[in-house]
Amino acid sequence: MSNAAIPRATVRFATREDVPVIVSLIRELAVYEKLEHLASATPERLEPQLFGDKPACECLIGEHDGRPVAFALFFHNFSTFLCRKGLYLEDLFVLPSARGTGLGKLLLQRLAQIAVERDCGRFEWSVLDWNVDAQAFYERMGAT
Repeated sequence: MSNAAIPRATVRFATREDVPVIVSLIRELAVYEKLEHLASATPERLEPQLFGDKPACECLIGEHDGRPVAFALFFHNFSTFLCRKGLYLEDLFVLPSARGTGLGKLLLQRLAQIAVERDCGRFEWSVLDWNVDAQAFYERMGAT
């Protein structure tokens, strides 16, 4: 098998073992958004929210060459008008060194697939008004 056949960018559901890496990526996101003073995530606080008896959220990990370099944290909300649950993307972040690898697109596509599989009426997120790069990325993916 040639190296070209080996996927360099992959997406998978996070496991308990990923919690420290997710917290590290959350901190990187906070620095990127210039909000590190507000980031108080720790593995001890995040783990029960992802893997406790009543998880509040779920997380996908994006890997490039087997190394975790991206995450997408999401949860379900509810639409009273549709009487259906929705999927809300809280954060999607790709380390600057891994941008352009296709991971952002793969994460969004996997989230959309999850929304369809779970019969969600909506797939929503918001973007900071100053983050024009993210806005352009989402528009290229067909988002409004």
